[in-house]
Amino acid sequence: MLTCVIRYEIEPTKTEMFAAYARNWGQAIPRCGAELTGYFAPHEGSATLAYGIYDIESLAAYEAYRARLAQDPLGRENYAFAMREGFIRREDRTFLRRVDQ
Repeated sequence: MLTCVIRYEIEPTKTEMFAAYARNWGQAIPRCGAELTGYFAPHEGSATLAYGIYDIESLAAYEAYRARLAQDPLGRENYAFAMREGFIRREDRTFLRRVDQ
């Protein structure tokens, strides 16, 4: 099992838009085959860092998941929403494997 951690740099004046974006992924991600841990927005400290975290079986499963997500109507709509509104400045993905078990 791999955990994908998405680190976002967001516009601090558009956190409500990011929250709407996160809620949409909360529907699309599980439907397309990943196990969503959640999306996290700034509360204290940095006003620009946010995270999305989900688990996926393998990198091969990730590729299939991404293909399904690209065809998902809500996934396509959500991506267009983010591009149109510009609330995400930067997005980085890291794949981690759990080693404490």
